Amino acid sequence: MDYLTLAEPSEAKYTERMSKFLAFAHPVESTEEAKAVIAGYARKYHDARHVCWAYMLGARRLDYQSNDNGEPSGTAGKPILGQINSFGLTDVVIVVVRYFGGIKLGTSGLIAAYREAAREAIEAGSIIQRSEMAQLSFTFPYLSMNDVMRLVKDTGVKVVSQEFDNACSMTVAMPSDDMERFTVRLLDIDGTSL
Repeated sequence: MDYLTLAEPSEAKYTERMSKFLAFAHPVESTEEAKAVIAGYARKYHDARHVCWAYMLGARRLDYQSNDNGEPSGTAGKPILGQINSFGLTDVVIVVVRYFGGIKLGTSGLIAAYREAAREAIEAGSIIQRSEMAQLSFTFPYLSMNDVMRLVKDTGVKVVSQEFDNACSMTVAMPSDDMERFTVRLLDIDGTSL
């Protein structure tokens, strides 16, 4: 399954009635990584009034969260998440840091400002298409090593770990769409098992 994400971190700055909105978009692969990015910006911009964020994870885009960080409910995290959805992205976290400029923006003004800051951060980056990855672990006898290594090389799968002894083991990663085809070819090799 293919999905869209960011190739690299990007950022943007948006100003609305003297309030500054600094937006940072990062590709991430896990909740822990997303929360580490958020914590990093919260530390770096500890003097800011609000550090709001949203993230979306997984090829099926089912794991997501947003936070208004003290802004009125639904005025920051949801508009940021809305931009992630508008661009069809996943495996991404966006953090928007707000420095209050002395003029209240009101609910609709906040929503528009957070949405615009998030949009600009996404557009400042490069959107790429990726394939959902899956891992497969298997064992095989040492005598079958040449056949296994030829299959790995021919199919271009990524070796995650390997151990060679009388009985050998290997874990490989590949696009999930290729898993069935690879497994069928692998099990044709003498002595291999999942």
